[in-house]
Amino acid sequence: MSVQRILILNGPNLDRLGSREPGVYGRRSLEEIISGLRSTFPDLQIDHHQSNLEGELIGWLHSAEGKYEGVVLNAGGYSHTSVSIRDAISATSVPVLEVHISNLLSREPFRHTSLIGAVCVGSIMGLGADGYALAIRYFLEGGSMKADRSN
Repeated sequence: MSVQRILILNGPNLDRLGSREPGVYGRRSLEEIISGLRSTFPDLQIDHHQSNLEGELIGWLHSAEGKYEGVVLNAGGYSHTSVSIRDAISATSVPVLEVHISNLLSREPFRHTSLIGAVCVGSIMGLGADGYALAIRYFLEGGSMKADRSN
C-alpha cells in the first residue's frame, strides 16, 4: 500500500512552540513546522490537528480509521498520563508513531514513562522538530504498519 495521507496530531501546550521554553523545544512555531513538512513532502496529503483537550485527540484517532495510512502523534504530557489515548491507539488499525521534540529520558523522572509508547509502532524523541519528518519518512519507506499491542 502506498502512503498518500498522514495525520499529525499534537497535544497540550504544543500550540505554544516557538515561545514556550525555546531552549527545550526550539524557536519554530507549530505552524512553521507543519508548513515545512508540507513543503518537504509535497506529494503527500498531511492533515494536522492540535488540541489541549484529551477527548479531541481521542476523537481524531478514532476518525483516522480508513482515512490515513499513518498517524504521527506528539501527545505531549498526555503521553505520561492518558490511558484513554493509549486505548484509542489500541482500538485503531492505523499505525501510530510517537514523536517528542525533547529527549524525555534527559528530563524530569515523571517524563521517563510513556503510557502510549508500547502500543505505537515506534517512538522518536530528542531530535527536535526533525522527528516529525523522520516519522513521515518511516511511513513512506514502508515501515512496519503494525505495533505489538499485546502489552
